Amino acid sequence: MESIIEFLAQKIAAEILRQNNRTIKADEKLISSGLIDSFSLVDLALIVEDEYGVQLDDTELTADHFDTIQELAEIIVSRQV
Repeated sequence: MESIIEFLAQKIAAEILRQNNRTIKADEKLISSGLIDSFSLVDLALIVEDEYGVQLDDTELTADHFDTIQELAEIIVSRQV
């Protein structure tokens, strides 16, 4: 799971935030803190689908379902076959 967390942190920093040097911690709040907005969540869902073959439903793109990279990685692992 650590490799998923590292990959997602790098992708979020580089492709969503456009801050290549930004370090995002596994437990850093993404949605509730406002770091990622609703448009960016769609981009993040596409990254997850492309890289891991896991679909996130639009209704899951909220802080209620995941708010940290750790929580997102847990969803990915639980859905991989």
